[in-house]
Amino acid sequence: MSPTAAVKAVPQTKQTVDVLVPVALDQAYSYRVPAGMELAPGDIVTVPLGARGECTGVVWGEGSARPGLDNKLKDVVYRHDIPPLKAELREFVDWVAKYTLTSRGTVLRMALRMGELGPGRERVGVRKAGPAPARMTPARARAVALFADGLVRAKGDAAKEAGVSAGVIDGLIDEGTLETVVLAPEPVALPPDPDFMTPNFSAAQKAAADELRAQVTGGGFAAILIDGVTGSGKTEVYFEAVAEIVRQKKQCLILMPEIALTAQFLDRFAARFGVRPAEWHSQLSPRKRARTWAGVAANEVQVVVGARSALYLPYAALGLIVVDEEHDAAYKQEDGARYHARDMAVVRGRISNIPIVLSSATPSVETEVNARRGRYARLHLPERFGGQHLPAVEAIDMRGGGPPKGRFIAPRLAEAVRDTLGKNEQALLFLNRRGFAPLTLCRECGHRMHCPNCDAWLVDHRFKRRLVCHHCGFATPPPEKCPKCEATDSFVACGPGVERLEQEAHELFPDARILVLSSDMVESMERLQQELEDVAEHRFDIVIGTQLVAKGHNFPKLNLVGIVDADLGLGNGDPRASERTFQLLHQVVGRAGRSEGFGQGFLQTHQPEHPVMRALISGDRKAFYDTEIEARERTHYPPFGRLAGLLVTANTRHEAEGYGRALAASAPRDDDVRVLGPAEAPVAVVRGRHRFRLLVKSPRNYDLSGYLRDWLAAAPKRRGNVKLEIDVDPQSFY
Repeated sequence: MSPTAAVKAVPQTKQTVDVLVPVALDQAYSYRVPAGMELAPGDIVTVPLGARGECTGVVWGEGSARPGLDNKLKDVVYRHDIPPLKAELREFVDWVAKYTLTSRGTVLRMALRMGELGPGRERVGVRKAGPAPARMTPARARAVALFADGLVRAKGDAAKEAGVSAGVIDGLIDEGTLETVVLAPEPVALPPDPDFMTPNFSAAQKAAADELRAQVTGGGFAAILIDGVTGSGKTEVYFEAVAEIVRQKKQCLILMPEIALTAQFLDRFAARFGVRPAEWHSQLSPRKRARTWAGVAANEVQVVVGARSALYLPYAALGLIVVDEEHDAAYKQEDGARYHARDMAVVRGRISNIPIVLSSATPSVETEVNARRGRYARLHLPERFGGQHLPAVEAIDMRGGGPPKGRFIAPRLAEAVRDTLGKNEQALLFLNRRGFAPLTLCRECGHRMHCPNCDAWLVDHRFKRRLVCHHCGFATPPPEKCPKCEATDSFVACGPGVERLEQEAHELFPDARILVLSSDMVESMERLQQELEDVAEHRFDIVIGTQLVAKGHNFPKLNLVGIVDADLGLGNGDPRASERTFQLLHQVVGRAGRSEGFGQGFLQTHQPEHPVMRALISGDRKAFYDTEIEARERTHYPPFGRLAGLLVTANTRHEAEGYGRALAASAPRDDDVRVLGPAEAPVAVVRGRHRFRLLVKSPRNYDLSGYLRDWLAAAPKRRGNVKLEIDVDPQSFY
């Protein structure tokens, strides 16, 4: 980083400032401002920090007088010549830290992930400068003719366009015929054109778009849910709110649950606005990250499409936040600062006093309740765009109509796939289980292949010839003989994964072109995007996939979806199991019949009477939400109560359980709070560490974060290798 100091009049009194640094510390440290430098809250500075050396931090406020200690304070090294963090972002950092019980420095770190600041490599162009060279060749003549228009071109582009080598261009520069010029830095993203394409809306879409535009024009905080069936054009509707923000010269953030899977979305954005938006996610190069961060801070970037961390960018003029697929569990950050991006987006919208749009075909129960009670406005899109029908859904009762032993595709589903292929259409077989089989056991002695580091079975990944633990990543080749009884050729795969399903599909449909889409088989994002494009172009007949295929993809020829194990997510004891299963299966079935023909969905299930299955089969989404909301309200689970999870881990079971019991005993007594546990976690050991959980329940409007803060202040000290993790509003209970 290149230091730039702001030189102004020397202050008459010594100024001190409190600086928050992006490390796991909650307090700001006082520093002395050297003569000739003035600082204000939000300025980004470099300061000395103990053994760490110099560290980038943010001025969080004016320092207080420290009689007798001022001379012992260290000086700020320099102030960076970049826009300061605005007060609303600093308030947001403080709010998230306080709510999640995370140190402020840890939250600040997310706001300062700016990559490599400072000047980047210069872009050099070439243009005509003088007369033609004395020695002319055919190659030189082509190059001279190219530059006759007086335009500036990059050297490589000019050589390619003229059909010559770069050496020819260099020779013309040396002779003075051409000259080099420094080009302006390439923009991170070109300005979107709000009038590039006029959308063709249905009546329902137009009404929703008009209401959104009015809300954005009026300004102020508001939360609006776009609640539309799959394929109803929700994205095109909220694009109109984005267009209005662009006209106002403000900025818009569009959050997506998995930014790496958004190639189709970026293409749709470009079709509407003429250019692609800026992106923000973990796969950006350090230099691209720095340029994007600086462009956002300087209001040079108007629209950002990003993952969770895009919430913490230093927007200069944020005017709108959109949370696409707001129900998606991927919005929950499960390590470091544990926060839910959807909920924190609402908080940031309130702090910045701007509208926030939530979009989903299957809203979270929390959002559905807020809409029913009037806290959120609801814009409803009940029909698919273009008059397409929603898929008809049928249950296959596996208790009587299941497949033969050793098979996993029921005869009724196999017949439907054959009919679909006969009509030159595509089918999707969905199974949310990676690998070939979830369990490998010895048929001689019953030994099960177990992870040595976790309380979990090893998953057979036949494609990679590995047995893999999905919790810690441990992998080993399949053994030649049983490690317990030493029998050879005795291992048998139990249960299906997508790789095993592919094997069966090849046997049932030998002429079909089959593709498996699973996260563990993704070699690169470019390869995945190419495979998704291949499916859209009908280069495959059958797609076998995990939840990777459930989100936002549009495959025009896909008209059949078969859920191979619809019960998979219902039996794990998670209080959100029904909600998540309904959302996932609804989204997957919604891939069928989006563009042409009639969509069909089949659910292979052992419990067709379950409320989730009944709602999916009947298409009665309201019935599912009514049942789920009533159950949550009766049991005081979110959103009618609050939860916090405390996870104690240690190298031994005795240490983890012992500290868990001591921690529970130290909980402050409060009639409004219930502390449950400690109990061994469902996955009792991960990466060699034993795990015990405590669950805290409180009323909805109770200050649970404050209660936890008081509890932890009085909790017994942790000794040895014992660790404690706090998760306010947990989404996972494994």
